[in-house]
Amino acid sequence: MSGSPREGSGYNIRARLGGASIPVSPMTSQQIVNLLKLVGTPRDGALLRFSLGSEYLKCAELGPAIEHLGAAVKKDPGYSAAWKLLGNALAGNGRADEALAAYRRGAEVAKGKGDLQAAKEMAVFARRLEKAIASGKASPARS
Repeated sequence: MSGSPREGSGYNIRARLGGASIPVSPMTSQQIVNLLKLVGTPRDGALLRFSLGSEYLKCAELGPAIEHLGAAVKKDPGYSAAWKLLGNALAGNGRADEALAAYRRGAEVAKGKGDLQAAKEMAVFARRLEKAIASGKASPARS
């Protein structure tokens, strides 16, 4: 596909972010580029940041995923799906203690909203992570 940001190894595109430009890696999806254009506009809300975090997570770009998912839960602390993905991104980034906190907070939020399935999922993720930490397979925090 001609003009794709994934073409060529050294291809580097730039996306507008508010008034600043930021480099976007060649592996970044076009969806991320499009969503980044909305950051800092009136449409910049929890759903936009959740969408960006989710897309970055799909691309295995954990740093930006954590940044945007953290912004999503800051903008809407009741967004249980964002808490879940934030926990996943933090765990994948070796930040187990922060992931546990995100899963626990997300489970509380989901339970409070009556979303018992999401609450159960995050409780299971938290238990698995606790077991991994206890067995030494995961560190509580990245050094």
